[in-house]
Amino acid sequence: MEKNVQRSEAARTIKYYYVCGNYFYGFCIYEIGGVIIILCVRINFKPLYLKKMIWKTLAFNDLSLQELYDIMVLRQVVFVVEQNCPYLDADGNDQKAFHVLGYDEEGDLVAYSRLLTVGITYTDAISIGRVISSEKVRGKGIGKALMKFSIDEIYRILGKKKLTISAQRYLIKFYESFGFQTVGESYLEDDIPHIKMVMNNS
Repeated sequence: MEKNVQRSEAARTIKYYYVCGNYFYGFCIYEIGGVIIILCVRINFKPLYLKKMIWKTLAFNDLSLQELYDIMVLRQVVFVVEQNCPYLDADGNDQKAFHVLGYDEEGDLVAYSRLLTVGITYTDAISIGRVISSEKVRGKGIGKALMKFSIDEIYRILGKKKLTISAQRYLIKFYESFGFQTVGESYLEDDIPHIKMVMNNS
């Protein structure tokens, strides 16, 4: 968050602005003849970073060795190292999945998810899992772009069916913004609180 405050005693004004996420906020406070006037503006801007991302979706057999290696590195960095959660990431479902890869302008894999058909994670629903973004791009809107792209892609490839995810509890609001709703009680998955969330499109 960037902030700036400017004061002018002669004009008896205060100018204040700050940047938070994708928003620019500006305020001007004037006193003219004993009357206080407040002007404010909020501008939503799309980070330039998003325009430089390259997205692609590949079946497991279409992944190059380098792409597969990059996927496993990013997943281990985020899920195992950053979250301090030793678990078996290679769960046998990668071969059955479609893989969403997001590259930045430097060619680094910075966002990823995998798309699973009915009968793999859930018997009655398609699913999006392993949703991650690199620390390098957090706070730049990449997570939202990744999830939107993943939802569009899973519907394009597998059809618009009931979509279920296992979400970390602290991300409930994030997933609700895409139309997911919580179902049932929270549970531990690899010692991390999760909750089932569903988007029903049947």
